[in-house]
Amino acid sequence: MAFHGLAVVNAVEGARVGSAAETGAHERVQITGIAAGGAGVGRLADGRAIFVERTAPGDLVDVVLTQQQRRWARGRIARILIRGEGRVDPPCVHYGRCGGCALQHLGAETQRHAKAQLVVDALQRIGGIRVPTPDVVASPRPFAYRNRVSFTLRRVAQHVIAGFHELERPDRVVDIDARCLLPEEPILRVWQQLREAWGPGAALLPAGDELRLTLRAGSEGDVLLLIEGGTGSGGAAGLCARVPGLEAVWHVQPPGSTPRRLAGKAVLSDQWSGRDVGLDGASFVQVNREAARMLDAHVLERIGTAAGQRVIDAYCGTGVRTARLAELGADVVGIDLDGHAIARARAWGSDAQFRAGRVEELLAGLLPAELVVLNPPRQGLHADVCGLLQATPPARVIYVSCDPATLARDLARMRGALAVRSVRCFDLFPQTAHIETVVELTCATT
Repeated sequence: MAFHGLAVVNAVEGARVGSAAETGAHERVQITGIAAGGAGVGRLADGRAIFVERTAPGDLVDVVLTQQQRRWARGRIARILIRGEGRVDPPCVHYGRCGGCALQHLGAETQRHAKAQLVVDALQRIGGIRVPTPDVVASPRPFAYRNRVSFTLRRVAQHVIAGFHELERPDRVVDIDARCLLPEEPILRVWQQLREAWGPGAALLPAGDELRLTLRAGSEGDVLLLIEGGTGSGGAAGLCARVPGLEAVWHVQPPGSTPRRLAGKAVLSDQWSGRDVGLDGASFVQVNREAARMLDAHVLERIGTAAGQRVIDAYCGTGVRTARLAELGADVVGIDLDGHAIARARAWGSDAQFRAGRVEELLAGLLPAELVVLNPPRQGLHADVCGLLQATPPARVIYVSCDPATLARDLARMRGALAVRSVRCFDLFPQTAHIETVVELTCATT
């Protein structure tokens, strides 16, 4: 890698480094790994861990200390003395300040290696479980893969700023235009035209100092806008008319309430595994279509022959996998808290059963089972779910996790009843520190 990239990194850090350097102490740090949030990690001379954003394993950096605690510290790059082998020049013009990505300065292979190590470290440190370094299946597309993107819009004085929260200053918002590299092309196109169409002061959006704007693209390339926060309806119909490809506008107010359609189509087409799950303001689907299909194929491969087995598909969403298992001959029940998703699942007309409610409240009445599939949100499993599976362990469990820390905690809670058989990771979120992990567990008492 040409050394000219050093100038890029230092220019990117420029203003922030200069102000911090006038008051902060400097230390020379060797970066040895990547921490869970994406910052590089090394050791200070006194042995404390230090976390430095935008550093790569192998970097030797002059660091300005910005926060110090008894056991750890944070710092900013003042100067890169030696570049790690995995460092690359980040391609996005926004990357210097934007907190939307964490790892654009690492090559794809280095990113995947770092994420695999995050899983290994979490399982050992939190769960007391040792596993070999897992394979990480690459996303087919390292950029332009997101079918859902959320931006923060703020009205400040007479100005409108809309984008992502700033790196190391999450109270600030970095204005992001259509040069962002993560969204699918239809979202970028709509985002640029939406910014031009909402008018002075974003008058065609609901009123309020801060809004959350989520763009979701269907499989046919049409896009809906979900607005969270603010009051009133703005000019939703006008936005749909002015922005080609924007087919619907939805609004959520107050937070946590059911989205209300303001204009446009009630449902957009969104194909997953041969089924149209339908996309509206309340839908949830994985953000990376192609990589999610690879993950789902792996889960079905690990499930293998399901015919005649009692299967529980917990946190099943719209039930695409549940319906597929029913087609394969399983006696399967899908559970999800989202009643909207369960209503969609029941519309498949399959032999699968579906229950709307909390998994921790419904699971006891459905056990025992030969197989339980778990795909919880980022906070992981409720402790009662782990307790139930430990008390009545199925022959196998397949756990799909989007957070290594909560995965490790949950596996530790089930230790003794269930043992890890295999681990594989999927890079559904390139350029970020997030990773999806599929763990197969078997009953330890059989």
